[in-house]
Amino acid sequence: MDREELLNKDTDKGIEAFSETASHYTAMETEEEDASSESRAKNNKADGEGKKKGRLKEFLSWVKVILIAVIVGLFLTRVVIVNATVPTGSMEPTVMAGDRVIGFRLAYMFSRPERGDVVIFKYPDDKSIQYLKRIIGLPGEKIQVLDGKVYINDSELPLEEEYLTVVPVGDFGPYYIPEDHYFMMGDNRNNSRDSRYWENTYVNKDDIIAKVLFGYYPKIYSIK
Repeated sequence: MDREELLNKDTDKGIEAFSETASHYTAMETEEEDASSESRAKNNKADGEGKKKGRLKEFLSWVKVILIAVIVGLFLTRVVIVNATVPTGSMEPTVMAGDRVIGFRLAYMFSRPERGDVVIFKYPDDKSIQYLKRIIGLPGEKIQVLDGKVYINDSELPLEEEYLTVVPVGDFGPYYIPEDHYFMMGDNRNNSRDSRYWENTYVNKDDIIAKVLFGYYPKIYSIK
């Protein structure tokens, strides 16, 4: 074997070795690229899942807030307050037609209704309807209206009613109020359908829903 053949063989071996080395590095680079792509895919998937969980968590937090608000609102309106709109002018000028008022349901939990209180109650002739009037007569009293003036228990002096702005007229009674019942009248005395006209004259204490505290629309004002 001459030197040229040996040189050619050495050259071929060198080329083969170089090819094997290049192939090895190419395979390693491919594996690294595959691993990098797989890692990016996993990271993207994790980021997507994290964003989904974040949106779900935010949604659930809003649902929780809304549910709490609804529960608190229901508790307040069913147990603590009454939000009512007055449809007529029977209580003018104390409460005008269309005014919205707030009543306190717990006002009489530890005390009894008093004369002069403005209250929301179940209408005695149809308890599915709610009325707003002023308490004039208390349990056990005799009430009589003469020439528009209210007399209690045959008093010589009529009841002082500073909330009236129009001179009342008419004679009504006498009325003898049963225990645990109340006699109601409107402040717009000449234009009020109240205890003087009802078939069931008196309001049971258990049917008094709330004491009216103030109006809030179209303006804020206290009610006395």
